[in-house]
Amino acid sequence: MRTYSQGMSARLRFSIAASKKHDILIIDEALAVGDRQFRMKAEEKIRQMRQEAGTVFLVSHNMKSIEDTCNRVIWLEKGELLMDGEPKAVCDAFIAAMDKGDTE
Repeated sequence: MRTYSQGMSARLRFSIAASKKHDILIIDEALAVGDRQFRMKAEEKIRQMRQEAGTVFLVSHNMKSIEDTCNRVIWLEKGELLMDGEPKAVCDAFIAAMDKGDTE
């Protein structure tokens, strides 16, 4: 794996994790390094895993990926829960706070 690019390594790690059945799966910024085609396939796989396994934690700063794949979103800031709810509502609130400079 030393000769793999960052994107190829991320794709491989995601594929290995996604190939097994999990009760709970945590995906931390795995979609941030892939190209558009990888992101679309990965988002579809995340939706499928959510249906089969029930719980997928997706850590991401990509609002579109969050809105497209999640059915519930929590916004954490420095370990504090700021909001919990529907993806669009939480993402919109986060973007508004970013625009006002209320978050880091």
